Amino acid sequence: MENNTSLQQQLLEAGVHFGHLKKKWNPKMLPYIFAEKKGIHIIDLNKTTESLQEASAALKQIARSGKKIMFVGTKKQAKEIATQCAQRVNMPYVTERWLGGMLTNFNTVRKSVKKMQSIDKMLNDGTFDNITKKERLTLTRDKEKMEKVLGGIAQLGRVPAALFIIDIGHEHIALAEAKRLGITTFGMVDTNCDPNKVDFPIPANDDATKSIAIIIEYITAAIAEGLAERQAAKDEDVEESSDENEKRAARLEAEAQAEAGRGGRSRGGNAPKRRVPNSPKRTGAR
Repeated sequence: MENNTSLQQQLLEAGVHFGHLKKKWNPKMLPYIFAEKKGIHIIDLNKTTESLQEASAALKQIARSGKKIMFVGTKKQAKEIATQCAQRVNMPYVTERWLGGMLTNFNTVRKSVKKMQSIDKMLNDGTFDNITKKERLTLTRDKEKMEKVLGGIAQLGRVPAALFIIDIGHEHIALAEAKRLGITTFGMVDTNCDPNKVDFPIPANDDATKSIAIIIEYITAAIAEGLAERQAAKDEDVEESSDENEKRAARLEAEAQAEAGRGGRSRGGNAPKRRVPNSPKRTGAR
């Protein structure tokens, strides 16, 4: 309980409880609204804490299973913090611009990523040494443009298992694509949005940098925990399998020695039974 209180205190200090003007509200947010103050809705931080912990637990499990979680935050208050947190836990992110079809037309987007990577490779390995300065400049600019939009998903080989969205209203295209593909969605939901559109809504102020930062940091810590547990489990498996291998080797060695011992004894036991072929019959036969 103490932990929850301190978390609520941090959320309060970060201004997570400030919603939008009453006239801009979405009635479906009613269960998450605590009060109205000077025409502004105040979010119930008890509900925020519960939702945040529930979302974090689910994200931790996804990370532990080795699946990818994509961070989506293209509004200026979210860009930097979303990029930093996603990079910290080695997860894909979109913080510049959401390309229509980034999920629903993933194969085409992958082709663009490969093109970007091949230009990068050729610029670095000397393939383009013979082209003119102008052509080289054009290619470099193309690569930089692509990197800005696609850099965060360069290592993503398949569609992610989950999306963590900052402001589901602003990122409605990403949300629609995720829903269409059945991808689990987590999102910061302000008082002007519909919380039912996302699987794990976290009622919070999605306009203030401090508020966005505290929620993303909390989520990232949970993902990092999941990844650490996954690594620990892997290391344990490796140890167990090496122990198993050692035991198996020892068993095989023991069996081989026992076999050798048995073989030696049987040869020793049969030796007296061997007869030298010098019977009179054979001599006569010669």
